[in-house]
Parts: sequence; C-alpha cells; structure tokens
Amino acid sequence: MSKVALVTGASRGIGRAVALRLSEDGYTVIVNYSGNKEKADAVVKEIEAKDSEAESYQCQVQNHDEVKEMIKHIKDTYGRLDVVVNNAGITKDTLLMRMKPQMFEDVINVNLKGAFNVIQNVSRMMIRAKSGRIINISSIVGSLGNAGQANYVASKAGIDGLTKSVARELASKNITVNAVAPGFIESDMTDVLNDDLKTKMLEQIPLQKFGQAEDIAEAVAFLASDNARYITGQTIHVNGGMYMG
Repeated sequence: MSKVALVTGASRGIGRAVALRLSEDGYTVIVNYSGNKEKADAVVKEIEAKDSEAESYQCQVQNHDEVKEMIKHIKDTYGRLDVVVNNAGITKDTLLMRMKPQMFEDVINVNLKGAFNVIQNVSRMMIRAKSGRIINISSIVGSLGNAGQANYVASKAGIDGLTKSVARELASKNITVNAVAPGFIESDMTDVLNDDLKTKMLEQIPLQKFGQAEDIAEAVAFLASDNARYITGQTIHVNGGMYMG
C-alpha cells in the first residue's frame, strides 16, 4: 500500500496545492475540508485524474471528537498515516480595539487548537510505526506581527512554538515536526486586498514578486521526504526574502 498523507483545509489555496503535490510523490491523500464538499471532491478528482488515490473527509479540526473520528477512519481504512499537514486556517481581521472576543477565540480555535487536536490524535499511530512527518503551516506574520491581525498572528506564533515542543517530544520515535511559514502568497485570502496594499507589500519583497501556493507545496513535499530526515523543530520561511530571521 502507498504511503498516506492527511492535509487539513485542502479544498483550496495552499492546502489544495499541497494535496496535489504530495499525490505526485505517490501518497494516497486525505483531503480534509470543513464545509465545501464540492471543492474538496474536485481536488480528489484532480488527483485521481493523475492515477493517484485520494478521498475527501469533512471534519472541523477545532472539534476534538470530530478529529478523533477522522483519524480512526484513516487508521481503519488505510492502517497507516505517514504525513500530516496542518493547513486549516481562518482569518477574522480587525484592529485590536474593534476585535470581539469571539473573533479572537474562533481564529485560535481553528488555527492553533485545530493543529493540536490533529497532532495529538495522530501521535499514537506514528509512535507505533516509529515513523512520521508532521508539517504545520505557519505564516510570516507569526514572526513579524501585523496590525489588524492580533488573533491570526497569535495563532501562527503559537504554531511555531507548538512545532518546537512537539518536535522535542517525538524525536526519539523518528517523527519529525516542522513548520512552513508562507510570506505573501496569492490566494483567495489575499485576492480581497486592494491594489494599493498589494503594491506596498511588493515593495517589501526583495524578489519583487508574490509567491504561489505551489512554492509552499514544494517546501512541504521536501519536509515530507527522506531528504529532510535530519530536519526537525524548524520553521522554514518561504517569502521571497520579505523576512530573514
């Protein structure tokens, strides 16, 4: 049986690109989605059109019980889970003084608690296998900060810290845990930004161009591969030089 990868939030954007890229490396891909079954199934069809295997699975990652059921389904169906990519995320941007407590909690719950829920539930399977790759999608703003995104920034800075802690806990079991931090990537989330803001962002990028979802997918594919077997606890920045930490 081929190796199995789970990608959360994989119905669009970076998650979709990651799912497609991992399928090229021979993985059977579980395309997790929260609400849009049509888009998730479209990703599955794209993968199947390339003679690879995939299935879509609806699960709210912020719900621990739903995540537990998803991982049980994967175990019962495939008997293994080799790579997990925690990509599911939302934004609810506004200035701190206008941010309702629920807006903060919602973003933390999906972006950070969701990753925790998935990692906790997959750990036992990977520990028994004495092998695994956990890759969390962070963000450049987790290192830089960003006005109007206190909730999102906190969630992504939390992802970086979570990555380091879990990497230390699971290293002895031959499980690597890393993060990929995208910079300004063209996606549904960035399409809503006005042209003036995009121009200002472009001026801050030494490579003078925005990234593509495929750029992130390539970094994920590398971390999932045997070539990255000695890399763990790291946050890999993919941002055109916008942040050099």
